[in-house]
Amino acid sequence: MRKQLALTELTAISPLDGRYRERVAELAPYVSEYSLIKTRVGIEAKYLVSLSDAGKVRKLTKIERQKLESFDDEIDLKEAKRVKEIEEETRHDVKAMERAFRALVADTSLADVVEMIHFGLTSEDVNNLAYRIMLKRATEGVCILTLDGLIDQLVERADKFKTIPMLARTHGQGAVPTTVGKELVVFATRLNDQVRRLEEQQLTGKLTGAVGNFNALEFASPEVDWIKFSQDFVQNMGFTPNLATTQINPYEDVIEYFQIYQRINSIIIDFAQDMWRYISDDWFVQEVKPGEVGSSTMPQKVNPIDFENSEGNLIMANGVLEVLSRKLGVSRLQRDLSDSTSIRNIGIALGYSLVGYKSAISGLSRVRPNEQQIESDLNRDWTILSEGVQTLLRYAGVEDPYSIVSSLTRGTHMGKDEWQQWVDNLPISQDQKDQLNKLSPKTYIGLAIELTKRAIKEIESSRKK
Repeated sequence: MRKQLALTELTAISPLDGRYRERVAELAPYVSEYSLIKTRVGIEAKYLVSLSDAGKVRKLTKIERQKLESFDDEIDLKEAKRVKEIEEETRHDVKAMERAFRALVADTSLADVVEMIHFGLTSEDVNNLAYRIMLKRATEGVCILTLDGLIDQLVERADKFKTIPMLARTHGQGAVPTTVGKELVVFATRLNDQVRRLEEQQLTGKLTGAVGNFNALEFASPEVDWIKFSQDFVQNMGFTPNLATTQINPYEDVIEYFQIYQRINSIIIDFAQDMWRYISDDWFVQEVKPGEVGSSTMPQKVNPIDFENSEGNLIMANGVLEVLSRKLGVSRLQRDLSDSTSIRNIGIALGYSLVGYKSAISGLSRVRPNEQQIESDLNRDWTILSEGVQTLLRYAGVEDPYSIVSSLTRGTHMGKDEWQQWVDNLPISQDQKDQLNKLSPKTYIGLAIELTKRAIKEIESSRKK
């Protein structure tokens, strides 16, 4: 039997805890097993406070109340390990946490209320709140901040490069001109819209007992308005109360959260793939840093590894998010345990997402437009102005201008001189020919600059101050 290796970044099975540990370390306080234990303890402690307020536990002193409301902060790694040791015996993680919490409370002035810990609750009353707290905190404390950093970079570069004309492609073929800034601000706008949705997305919470009917609580203390108690407690946790539950709080709210993440990730995948193509076409050039290697055999290579890394990790993230979205909406009868093992992978989904976000930021920070190559490719074929010509001919009353222009330009390529000669032979007035001869790929950019400016203002006004 091989000797077991201690867990390090080199021995970790998951690349998130190994190769990418530095990039995802800031998620650990939010979505690790340690965080889950602390969050559960915090919920149990606050539940005791609420029971006191409802008259089911004696009145707490100011110090006792303060201690309970911040009890989770006192759970260090040693205490968390104790929970895991107890779980080896109980084979029940919430019960292990409850026993550890009871032992800690028993050593304080609150020893007389120990038996009211977890009073009338089912594990899922704690878990549904704990996982949603973790998801919300990680989203607000890490992911949105990182995504806003990417949006900021996109906006800054969109503004800086808004006047650089560039050939737009549809179906991979030359279409009409746009600007570098306009194409970047499209991604910034799409991304900002979804991030703001994520920011506003509401989560629900439940505290309704073993099958959602308050059976134990109502039987033991029928004088308490448990519905109001539940609503107040859940609202104090920062969630919308859900009273129509089984043992579990249905996951539709969490699934909606995940689906917003999927859309965000898909937008960044789209961006990464476009940047990959622009770099391949030499329209964007990458910063070369001394000591970096692009290939083990081809010394000249400077590969778009950040964008490729972003794409790969976001595909992984979306795969996990898709599995969670499909699984969590289904639970046998009033509850089965398959959601418990699934929901633990929130950290995996957010971890791969975060690596993808940071790689996209890194990639964008290291590229700049190659204006000379962009202009060269833009001027290579003036038939990209055909749209403008046929539209002007239509306005001038020429019959079937689309067919006229198409028959002369479709599948052909023209330089500046050829194009102007072709324009001179069109059946239009000299004034209209003069108007067309003033047209060039560099000037036929429509309202791209104005649209970029407007989009930037809308993004800036949408952000929370």
